[in-house]
Amino acid sequence: MPRLPFITFEGSEGSGKSTQAERLAARLQRCGVRYVLTREPGGTPIGESIRELLQFAPHNSNMTPETELLLFEASRSQLVREVIKPGLERGACVIADRFFDSTIVYQGAARRLDREMIERVNAFVVGDCTPDITFVLDVDAATAESRMRREPRKADRMEQQPAEFYERVREGYRELAAGEPKRIVMVDGSGDVDEIEKQIWETLCSRFPVLAKISHP
Repeated sequence: MPRLPFITFEGSEGSGKSTQAERLAARLQRCGVRYVLTREPGGTPIGESIRELLQFAPHNSNMTPETELLLFEASRSQLVREVIKPGLERGACVIADRFFDSTIVYQGAARRLDREMIERVNAFVVGDCTPDITFVLDVDAATAESRMRREPRKADRMEQQPAEFYERVREGYRELAAGEPKRIVMVDGSGDVDEIEKQIWETLCSRFPVLAKISHP
């Protein structure tokens, strides 16, 4: 049987990517399909410590873009070797809420670090562990901001960036999708969550018949 895919979800804060990653995991669970759901930064004890440093540590306000980049990459390196590759090797479908595309967009397009350098670091960190398909949930900055305001929790450091930062994030994802249309699927994240879930599932089943076969015996 072909191996199950490595699926990543991308988008700005407030795009709905985490919701769709969780919905996909719940669907696979109902269908009896083995899966791993993880996130970036985080997903491992080391990664979760890095996540706290990046998002909520009281002394992170002066963090440089270079430091931010390397912390994300450190978390990713651990995640690939501790969670993602072992999950794929034991036959699970791996779902990641963010992966290396986030770094190209956030630290590259938005923070304006050199993209070629970022891609070299990404390649070193992930090796041959690349997503089979990536869904980018696309929403405008105003929609994303409105959604974040509705959530009853403290905003993290990335969520406190100005509107122009998120416009660069959005354009960065669109540029990536245009360059890799076979892997990256753009999804209108402003629509109904049930319809978005349906669209994502139909795309997965058309791209990976093994999923359709397993989930509908």
